[in-house]
Amino acid sequence: MKLGMIDYGRGNLRSVMNACRALGHEPQIVTKQADFEGLTHIIFPGQGAFGDCMESLARLDLIDPLRQWIEEDRPYLGICVGFQLLFCSSEESPGVAGLGVISGDCKRFISSNVKIPHMGWNNVQLSNSQSRYWQDLTEDPYFYFVHSFYPIAENESDVAATCHYGDERFCAAIERGNLLATQFHPEKSQHRGLQLLENFLEA
Repeated sequence: MKLGMIDYGRGNLRSVMNACRALGHEPQIVTKQADFEGLTHIIFPGQGAFGDCMESLARLDLIDPLRQWIEEDRPYLGICVGFQLLFCSSEESPGVAGLGVISGDCKRFISSNVKIPHMGWNNVQLSNSQSRYWQDLTEDPYFYFVHSFYPIAENESDVAATCHYGDERFCAAIERGNLLATQFHPEKSQHRGLQLLENFLEA
């Protein structure tokens, strides 16, 4: 295994890298197209606004390599904004196109009876708890969230987990072949998050 970690200059990589090291894997930082050479797995940890992140990926010429990686069904884990950028667009950054590899768009929470951003621990409901990525986790595991926007996947078959916050039920994770992406932060979700990371890396 050779693990790559996307660094677009706006995300906080340290906690994700430390989680991978705790599992015995040393990530290689990816900041240019040539860095994809020889990699077997990619993790895209996200932090920041949708539009700013896409702008950074364009500046680093990472958009096409990422799309190609995903289209070739190579192991990819997207976290938070690294999850949202897989979709076509976001209300956070009108007019900015995402990677568009998953059909759907990102919306802002509109429930009036909850705090935004959604920050803290919530349980998720798994679509298929027998999936290789969710092995050795409880039926409705708890994970740590920090976000104000969430994607709506057009294809229900892509949805691996959902979560309720206020009046809204939202997509908390997607799974398609060797692609896994989560709105929550596995690296901040203690032993359940580490188990999910390990499942991805070993799958």
